[in-house]
Amino acid sequence: MARHRVVIVGSGFGGLSAAQALAGADVDVTLIDRRNHHLFQPLLYQVATASLGTSEIAWPIRHILRKRREVTTLLATVTGVDVAGKAVLLEDGSRVGYDSLILATGARHAYFGHDDWEKFAPGLKTLEDATTIRRKLLLAFEAAEREPDPEKRQALLTFVIIGAGPTGVELAGAIVELARVTLTGEFRRADPGKARVVLIEAGNKVLANFQPELSDYTLKSLRDLGVEVILGKPVTTIDADGLVYGDTRLDAECIIWAAGVEASPAAKWLGLEPDRAGRVKVEADLSVPEHGEIFVVGDTASIAMPDGKPVPGVGDAAKQGGKHAASVIRARLAGDTALKPFRYKHAGDLATIGKRAAVIDFGWIQLKGWVAWWVWGIAHIYFLIDTKNRLAVALSWLWIYLSGQRSARLITQGEAEAKAPIKEVTEA
Repeated sequence: MARHRVVIVGSGFGGLSAAQALAGADVDVTLIDRRNHHLFQPLLYQVATASLGTSEIAWPIRHILRKRREVTTLLATVTGVDVAGKAVLLEDGSRVGYDSLILATGARHAYFGHDDWEKFAPGLKTLEDATTIRRKLLLAFEAAEREPDPEKRQALLTFVIIGAGPTGVELAGAIVELARVTLTGEFRRADPGKARVVLIEAGNKVLANFQPELSDYTLKSLRDLGVEVILGKPVTTIDADGLVYGDTRLDAECIIWAAGVEASPAAKWLGLEPDRAGRVKVEADLSVPEHGEIFVVGDTASIAMPDGKPVPGVGDAAKQGGKHAASVIRARLAGDTALKPFRYKHAGDLATIGKRAAVIDFGWIQLKGWVAWWVWGIAHIYFLIDTKNRLAVALSWLWIYLSGQRSARLITQGEAEAKAPIKEVTEA
């Protein structure tokens, strides 16, 4: 008798957790992803700001699952799902049949109807995004070193982050420290200490999902670091030379988008009407209405908690969703077809503010400052996949903490460009 075929699309937190939770089950698993690595997204901003290298927060999928002989890994791009024929469609025209399907395809940047902004304000979801932003940051300093005009030089040294959620807050703090600590003394004409870091939020508070006390602490801490925080002013224009927020024009070389995400096109693949964020509205057990053999987990799924609030789009929710989908499949194979509702357990919200402060909201307790930073660091190191990476990240953080120096300041991906003209530069 043929074994039950489980196809998992996506090797992020949800997909990998599902694959791991199916260990020992009487199934054959096919894991499909368009990238060959699993990424620890919470530390992606540290690659973007030159604190960590790419290999310290990502691992080859094949290596992670190398001992699982029942798992086949495919490097491929999914273009759709043949629901009636129970097959996943790939870009090269091939098909992968399934008996159960788990879609864990995550989210992408959402520009609220202004997709043309993406080329001027990249978001941060992938390793490619992180290295692109790192390149953009470092090239701005290089261009400023060659720019004789003081106004243009200041524009080159102006860095704008749009969106004051955890990613925006963490980026802002890290960029300030990169400019004012790490790069101090390395340039002769440009002064990294004069870098202007601006965090713009359309809402009225930073870290809107945190308790007011922690949000207020974060705002004060950012401003103490030297971040200019602008609240209640939505961005209305972004172009090659800067942006407009409210009625104010700001010239800036480097703009980073951290304001919103939308789900992958999984709903379109399934022929379903998505919610406003593009997510698939799933049943209580994370299965798709009228197609119980298909599960959607993580950022791609729309499901509410018992209090009516939506399950948040965080890594832990994706992990729990992947494990739950796997447990439902295992139960069905054992003959148990009873409905098993997904119960999300929120572990807490965390955000770091530079290298010496953080805020943590566990619900039952809130932490801030230096103690929270240590708890944040220990938690993130614990959830890295292997001992080598835990040691590497811990040593990198210790070195940055003690010296302020970041070892991943490499400009990669193409020729080094700069807007300033190649000519004799004199002190302005």
